Amino acid sequence: MKNKIAFLFPGQGSQYAGLGLNISKFYKKSDNFYKIAKNILGFDIKEISFDMKSEKINSTNITQPAIFINSVIKNLILKEKNIIPQAVAGHSLGEFSALVSANVLTFEDALEIIKIRSEEMHTAGKVNPGSMAAVIGANESQLDKLCNQKETVVVANYNSDNQVVISGTKRGINNAIEISKKIGVKRIIKLNVSGAFHSPLMKFAREKLKNIINNTTFKKPSIPIYQNVDSIPTMCQETIKHNLIKQLENSVQWSNTILNMKNDNYNYFLEVGPGKVLTNLNKKIINNSVNKSFKDVINYNNV
Repeated sequence: MKNKIAFLFPGQGSQYAGLGLNISKFYKKSDNFYKIAKNILGFDIKEISFDMKSEKINSTNITQPAIFINSVIKNLILKEKNIIPQAVAGHSLGEFSALVSANVLTFEDALEIIKIRSEEMHTAGKVNPGSMAAVIGANESQLDKLCNQKETVVVANYNSDNQVVISGTKRGINNAIEISKKIGVKRIIKLNVSGAFHSPLMKFAREKLKNIINNTTFKKPSIPIYQNVDSIPTMCQETIKHNLIKQLENSVQWSNTILNMKNDNYNYFLEVGPGKVLTNLNKKIINNSVNKSFKDVINYNNV
């Protein structure tokens, strides 16, 4: 069977100190992206990303553009190596990298949106302080008990049958951790994040994000994009805009996205960005498919 390739782009959680440093030594075109980014963002994202000792990379307003830039650079390298996707998807922030790959947004326009998105989400985390936790091995009834409380707690990410992420107020997440111990949830891990992403607590960020998305030119995709909120492919600009805005406060339907892509005969999934978070998730979601990360297919010395 001929490979039907899908590019998958990661979101927050894939960052690390020194992000992009190694590849920049071998791929000189990287500098152009960081120069453009400096002008748009108003600060030197390259200096922060490449710093092996700084923890600034973990701040939402730094993390999002840093991961996006790294993903777009790797997308270009793959295409220059004639590795071309036939569909794309991105996990949360990763949708913007996917839209660049599918020729819906330019690098510059996507980064302008991400600048607003990351700043507003960062601020929303201060206005409505919240937290998140990964829940491993919980059934539907147990998840209901974690979320059914006076505090706001919702499922933010449906990552696989065995893993979801919950999001809500700090007290709500702490309550959920205590409840999980009483009802026998296999494992729950509080995440190091600056807000309750993909929950109603992100409402503060909606208006400015909506304005910049609606005032940005979106071109018709060159290939289908499977979006987070409904997990189905689309080629419609207006649908893409609507879903991007909706994504802010709603769950990431990642497991269904991958299953739908598999049902549409995509059988080669390539994670384009830092790390292997999505590659490892995919191995839990589907069988009989190729799941690789960028580093699995590209030798830095040959870019």
